[in-house]
Amino acid sequence: MPDWFYWLRLQHTKGVGPETARRLLAAFGLPSQIFAASTTQLTAIVPPRLAEALLAPASASLLRLAEQTDTWLQNPSHHLITLADAAYPATLLEIPDPPLLLYVKGRIDLLSARSLGVVGSRNASVQGVRNAGWFAEHLSQAGICISSGMAAGIDAAAHEAALAYCGSTIAVVGTGVDIIYPARHKNLEKAIADKGCIISEYSLGTPAIAGNFPRRNRLISGLAAGVLVVEAAAQSGSLITARLAAEQGREVFAIPGSIHSPLAKGCHQLIKQGAKLVESAQDILEELAWFDAAVPASFASGAASVLNPASCDLEPVSALLQQLAYDPVPLDELGARTGMDLASLQAQLLELELSGMVETLPGGLVRRLC
Repeated sequence: MPDWFYWLRLQHTKGVGPETARRLLAAFGLPSQIFAASTTQLTAIVPPRLAEALLAPASASLLRLAEQTDTWLQNPSHHLITLADAAYPATLLEIPDPPLLLYVKGRIDLLSARSLGVVGSRNASVQGVRNAGWFAEHLSQAGICISSGMAAGIDAAAHEAALAYCGSTIAVVGTGVDIIYPARHKNLEKAIADKGCIISEYSLGTPAIAGNFPRRNRLISGLAAGVLVVEAAAQSGSLITARLAAEQGREVFAIPGSIHSPLAKGCHQLIKQGAKLVESAQDILEELAWFDAAVPASFASGAASVLNPASCDLEPVSALLQQLAYDPVPLDELGARTGMDLASLQAQLLELELSGMVETLPGGLVRRLC
């Protein structure tokens, strides 16, 4: 049997969790030596019932999984890295509970690249998606790999922007790497597998299980030198990633937003707790002392700040935009400010929205984007 089989067997032995696996590895070395140990040797480390489970023959389901994994590994872009392999990411060895196995699809070299995690709301605002794209684009141009979770919203925007430039992006998924989740990201998944890499600690065929996603977040932060939270509600899962990053000794960055926006609450909470408020990619590079990875001059300027995107042409509609704020405004209040009737106001707002200058929100609210 290949060495990875014994790692797979250890991972799938009932009753062996991360802590028990670490104790066994500390005592015996490699998994093959664990399964070659005697009952007496094993019971010195684990309870008798667990020792019995370790000494039992490999189950039929495990052998089928091993056969499936072996077939999957025939593809040269597929890799299975064990905790003892030289290719195992050094950054993950620093976290308290590194996975025993990593399934990798794509560029394995990216696991040792300098990277930043970018996370945020699945139900992101238009501005949040833009901010995620701008930061990922600028950091990618500076040679930084972007890691995220391939979820909808902020994650997808960060991956797509990174792929558009250097292709340096890592997707950490909470399913098996052979499962595309969400299904609508089929094209994104293929692009990341072709130009970046997709990794998972979960065996092939593992479906989307809610409890797996918070756990995979520790790998997004663990791979990176820091984590940027773009948008997050007060109870967002992105805050779990930020907390894990802080516990792992990583830097935490947050983009501020409107005090009236629910999607800014989480970021403001993080800033109150000590996260660094950032307005540009250069802020992150300076905080991490990545002075050799400067953002190109066109991006580092104030005009490229996410709060003042240079692409907005304000002249044709400056009168209405001047009455709009970056905070959400009810339509009736905006009508009172401008003196415009509702039909004329809605017509101009539609033009602005199609131009990407404003965003309409639920509840009859509208806000300026540039």
